Amino acid sequence: MTTDEFRALGHELIDFIADYRDNISDYPVLSQVAPGDIAAQLNPTPPEHGEDLSGLVDDLRSIIAPGLTHWQSPNFFAYFPANASLPSVLGELVSAGFGVQGMLWATSPAATEVETVMMDWLVDLCGLPRVFHSSNDGGGVMLDSASSAVLTSMVAARHRAVGHRAAPELRAYTSTQAHSSVLKGMRVAGFADEQLRSVDVDEDFAMRADLLADAMAQDVADGFVPFFVVGTVGTTSSTAIDPIADIAAVGAEYSAWVHVDAAFAGSAAVAPELRPLVNSGLDAVDSYSFNPHKWLLTNFDAAAYWVADQPSLTSAMAIVPEYLKNAATESGQVIDYRDWMVPLGRRFRALKLWMVIRWYGAEGLRAFVRDHVAIAQELSDWVDAHPSFERLAPTPFSLVCFAHVDGDDRTRGIVDAINAAGTHYVTHTTLNGRYTLRVAIGSVTTDRTHVEALWNDILALA
Repeated sequence: MTTDEFRALGHELIDFIADYRDNISDYPVLSQVAPGDIAAQLNPTPPEHGEDLSGLVDDLRSIIAPGLTHWQSPNFFAYFPANASLPSVLGELVSAGFGVQGMLWATSPAATEVETVMMDWLVDLCGLPRVFHSSNDGGGVMLDSASSAVLTSMVAARHRAVGHRAAPELRAYTSTQAHSSVLKGMRVAGFADEQLRSVDVDEDFAMRADLLADAMAQDVADGFVPFFVVGTVGTTSSTAIDPIADIAAVGAEYSAWVHVDAAFAGSAAVAPELRPLVNSGLDAVDSYSFNPHKWLLTNFDAAAYWVADQPSLTSAMAIVPEYLKNAATESGQVIDYRDWMVPLGRRFRALKLWMVIRWYGAEGLRAFVRDHVAIAQELSDWVDAHPSFERLAPTPFSLVCFAHVDGDDRTRGIVDAINAAGTHYVTHTTLNGRYTLRVAIGSVTTDRTHVEALWNDILALA
């Protein structure tokens, strides 16, 4: 493809994406295709000769778009949002156009240094502890997901505890409401399932620090070694907030690495009034992560991850084969982010975050989060005031969890009917054994009118 051909097709694709975003509400939010429908429209064998792609946009419109669940729709209320603002889309385009691989400072200094500054910007924007700033003992890196942050912290915690060896005596801890990535991380890292302890929660679904202390004390009495604790700020089911300061204090008694997963809720800290919910206790933890690709307008993948002590991480992750040795690394004056994560190869993720923050500014990011929190509080009030519904968890951020008072079948029927209609998309969880409807407010263009329309549809099914 020549640059002229690239330019012509690129203009056509940008126009297609803009039109798609303008008309995204015309699509059923949840894809209505059956298994195999999309594959049946594709050639079963690859083309022998290249094509000019003149029909690409038609194929995107007629084959691909109907087979998508439209995460950028203002009527998407499922799971958690996956923000892909248009400035971030352009940032992703530029990153792909540069086509760099930023494993070392030397392989693209700009990729490394922009990333370092963006992680420091997030420390400032979110009011995070200064220990996470690159000017101090810690620092930050962009990963693909908060799940990778859990695994990376786990590997570093094991190394700090016993070095690089199998360690059947080690025990890790998290709450019964923690994300599934904790158990998956244990398996990937070579631990057995029984080496992870699930700690019970209180009436608001937050980990009980007293039960964590009991579990760790019992394990020590039984000859095991506590090494890793995952606390959560904003659990997946209900956005519950674990008592991080208390958890960190318990972990410190046993020299266990404490990691905090704030995948969704961490973005809320751009609003100073929400920082007491998000940041409390973070000055005492070993690592922390949240996903700007959920609620901070930056498209997937973009996870922010910090450690309080950089050598504790890099000493666990660094491997320096001869073919990667270079003068800049050996000078000790640069960061090589390949030593901060599991993969060697690295994308230029920070470029899109740079573009997002420059476009919206701190004021725009705060307004974005505040609007969604305010709408969620209003929806919570509507739920509380209606005799047919019961809210099943607090609403600290922008997720509202509730159920029909007549039981699980009624709630399940509402969820199924809403999704079958296609106008909105919601998902469910289970809280205290009850089937629970989750309304996650956070898409880029969602406003009060979209939430009110969803509520009216729910009322029609009540």
